[in-house]
Amino acid sequence: MNQKSKKYVAFLLSSLKRNPFAGFGFLFILLLVFVAVFAPHLAHYDPKEINLSGRDEPPSAQHWMGSDRLGRDVYTRVLYGARVSLTVGVIAQGVAASIGVCLGLLAGFLRGWVDHLIMWLVNVVWAFPYLLLVLAIQLALGNRPENVFLAIGLTGWVVIARIVRGEVMSLREREFIEAARCLGLSSLRIMFRHLIPNLLPTIVVVTTLGLAHAIIAEAGLSFLGLGIQPPNPSWGNMILDGYTRIRFAWWQAVFPSLAIMLSVLSFNLLGDALSSPRTEV
Repeated sequence: MNQKSKKYVAFLLSSLKRNPFAGFGFLFILLLVFVAVFAPHLAHYDPKEINLSGRDEPPSAQHWMGSDRLGRDVYTRVLYGARVSLTVGVIAQGVAASIGVCLGLLAGFLRGWVDHLIMWLVNVVWAFPYLLLVLAIQLALGNRPENVFLAIGLTGWVVIARIVRGEVMSLREREFIEAARCLGLSSLRIMFRHLIPNLLPTIVVVTTLGLAHAIIAEAGLSFLGLGIQPPNPSWGNMILDGYTRIRFAWWQAVFPSLAIMLSVLSFNLLGDALSSPRTEV
C-alpha cells in the first residue's frame, strides 16, 4: 500500500467515525455479510420446508417474522435471501467492474478510433431498455441463478466505463504520466502500473454504489418472476408472494422489503462516505 492509499484509508476511517449515517451503513453491511455466511446456523427452519398447518401465522416466539402462505418461516427465508443479494452484488459488480474498467481505461488513454468505438458500444448498450437487455441475455444463457447475476453485470458496466474514461482523460495529462512516456514505458505498463492505482478510489466508490443497484435489479427481476425462481428464497420473490396478501398477512411482504431498503440504503451511505475524501487525498 502506497502513501496515498494509506492516507485515503486513514481519512475514510475518520470519516466513518464522524459520520453516524455512514457508520450505520458500514455496520449494517458487516451484519449482512455475517448473516449471509452463517445463515444455516442462525435460521430456525429449512427455508424450503412447507408446513400447511402453520401457514399465514403472524410474528410470534415460534416464527419471529411470521410464516408465509405455505407455512415457511419468513425469518429463515429473509436470512437466506441475504445470501442471494450479496452474491448478485459481488458477481454482477465483479463482471461490470472488470468490463467497465478495462474499456474505460482503453478509451480514455488511447483516445482516437479506440475511444470512438468503445463510446459507440457504450451508447448502443445504454440505448437498449434495461429489462429487455437482461431478458435477452437470460434467454441466450438460460434462466439459471448464476446467469441472472451475469446478466445484471453485463448491463451495468456502461456507467463504470464512462466514469473511468473521464478520470483517465484527466490523469493522462498529469506530469507523472508524461514522465513515464519520456522513460519509454509501454502504454500497457503505464495503464496498469500508474493509472489503475490512481483509479482505485473511484472504482471502489462506483462499485459500492453499484452493489445497491444490483440488489434492486435482482429483487425487481425476481418480483416479475424473471430472477431467482421459487422455492429458492429471494427477497424479490418473497415480496411477489406476499404483496397480494398484505391486508391480512402484512409480514410476508414487509420484512423482505425492509431488508432490501436497509441494504440499499447502507450501500449508498457507504458509497457517499467513500466518495467524500477523494478530493482530500
